[in-house]
Amino acid sequence: MDRSKLYRRFRTLLIANRGEIACRVIRTARAMGLRTVAVYSEADRDAMHVALADEAVLLGPARARDSYLNVERLIEAAKKTGAEAVHPGYGFLSENAEFAQACYDAGLVFVGPTADMMNAMGSKSGSKALMEKAGVPLVPGYHGDAQDDATLAKAADKVGFPILVKASAGGGGRGMRIVRSADELAPAIVSAKREAKAAFGDDRMLIEKYVDNPRHIEVQIIGDSHGNLLSLFERECTLQRRHQKVIEEAPSPTLNAAQRETVCAAARKAAGAVNYVGAGTIEFVSDGKDVFFIEMNTRLQVEHPVTELITGIDLVEWQLRVAFGEALPMKQDEIKLNGHAVEARVYAENPTKNFMPSVGRISTWRLPAETGGLRIDAGYREGDSVSPYYDAMLAKMIAWAPTRDVAIERLNRGLEESDVRGIVTNIPFLSALMTHPKVRSNAIDTGFIERELAVLTSAAPAPGELELCAAVAAVINEERRGEAGSPWQTFGWQPVGRRRRSFAFRVGHGPEQKVTLNYGSGPSTLVIGERELAFTIAAKPGGFDLTLDGVKSSVAAVIDGHELYLRTRNGRFDLHWVDPFGGETEEQTGADKIAAPLPGTVVAVLAEEGAKLEKGAPILTLEVMKMEQTLRAPYAGVLKSIKCKVGDIVQEGVELAVVEPLGE
Repeated sequence: MDRSKLYRRFRTLLIANRGEIACRVIRTARAMGLRTVAVYSEADRDAMHVALADEAVLLGPARARDSYLNVERLIEAAKKTGAEAVHPGYGFLSENAEFAQACYDAGLVFVGPTADMMNAMGSKSGSKALMEKAGVPLVPGYHGDAQDDATLAKAADKVGFPILVKASAGGGGRGMRIVRSADELAPAIVSAKREAKAAFGDDRMLIEKYVDNPRHIEVQIIGDSHGNLLSLFERECTLQRRHQKVIEEAPSPTLNAAQRETVCAAARKAAGAVNYVGAGTIEFVSDGKDVFFIEMNTRLQVEHPVTELITGIDLVEWQLRVAFGEALPMKQDEIKLNGHAVEARVYAENPTKNFMPSVGRISTWRLPAETGGLRIDAGYREGDSVSPYYDAMLAKMIAWAPTRDVAIERLNRGLEESDVRGIVTNIPFLSALMTHPKVRSNAIDTGFIERELAVLTSAAPAPGELELCAAVAAVINEERRGEAGSPWQTFGWQPVGRRRRSFAFRVGHGPEQKVTLNYGSGPSTLVIGERELAFTIAAKPGGFDLTLDGVKSSVAAVIDGHELYLRTRNGRFDLHWVDPFGGETEEQTGADKIAAPLPGTVVAVLAEEGAKLEKGAPILTLEVMKMEQTLRAPYAGVLKSIKCKVGDIVQEGVELAVVEPLGE
């Protein structure tokens, strides 16, 4: 390859991605004086990354294969805007060797490794063979070319169950299944292949021994075109769910200094096997005694900010400088570890409903200021829409401190001060995770979240006196907005006498809880049961200060119609303000109706009409936000009808199947 085409200085950069990572790359590129070009699908016309870039090009329809995965349209967008280089971000085409080669063939600088390096290390199977030859320790398994069912079954039997069936291309937990017995193998392979094909366009599988109670440790590396290759310490990413990372931290609290140097040296050896150029990550799994290589990610990682915060290095800047053809600005012994950083991924998903993705318009977006060691990398704003077509990550919150304990405290404080409404997010779940005593003491493994799920997703505490009074105050505060300056309002000064107003609130389908407001010529009070409490309200951005019987509390409040969201010192609370004029009805949905929980694509029908089903039996599978969701029988019954077929694109709430309960 012509080195002058591979690495050279450029002025205009196209970011072949969306969301948080596109915004992240644009910020650093612009700070370096580069002109930036965004690309977008029809679903992302008004997205944040489009607004941030100097120019933006429409790629095509919402589905990723018609837009962000369309190599020809991306190359055309670069040529149309005069872009000389392409940054792939992570996900989508970031580890696609054909895309890297297409950029080279079009005369574009690809900000990342070459296609040959990707082919060598980006394939989990290929990289394992290379590491085996280089003497890097591997998890026992099969990573050969033969992909027929018999070969995979024989390999699984040889390795011994439990095993991991894993997509050779890609990452993020997609195309990955734990298989604990031989009879689970065939359906797991079918499902994993289908998911991998949809996410990465490649359904090749590998088999490896599943390490029980493992820890996930990875090393950030970066190389330049002058032969320099550095490791930037390690990250621990053990807190995962469905093989997707939830919390990441650096450095690993599990390793001592000697172990740290050993694993970093192994990572440099692994990357050096292909003379790696660009940013990448060497991933390892540990059984508590030994550390095994599992794969290399030939791109920037989602969790790169924790490494940036402990080293003071902007990895995107270094990526761009390497692409310019420059040598890395530091030597290995000049990179110093400073403090501790922890990152949480904020997703549009509902942890109490099996982490079902949430779509819709973000009506409220309040995240704390980036001060006191807190950093926020976001890809959304208030008013943006979250679509069902892409990954559900909204933002990352990262905290740095001199010690791990303080970093965790800062991160949790940031989560507690965050209010995102209009969609459901995992913020309360993340806060519960960060305050769990076993997380604080680092007594975890990759199965920790699944084991503790009931605790981490337990129901919110019932609203107490403070919350009920705050609910009344929130309603009053909202009403005041339209009557500012007038004494003739629902609450407040009256020329003579006293008045009374009743409020009723409900949590979920629970009983109504009543509060009475007394107001008029004297001090205003709230009555709950036998208790009468004097109170005052002082409005402020995002909520108000509520003084209740002489104690002032800060309350965050969001009101959407009759739905109230409150955050007090006791936690987060969702209350429904019962219509004072009555007439409220609850929508009734037939228990036999199997409906699409979100817009998605039907990718598999798993049962036949007329079949007798046990409770929980799989009926069909939807692909939603690049992940598969299996819809199951709500009870034992007969599958009366299926109202869809594979390939159908269905909208939220559409009836897909009907189950008729078995007679008593």
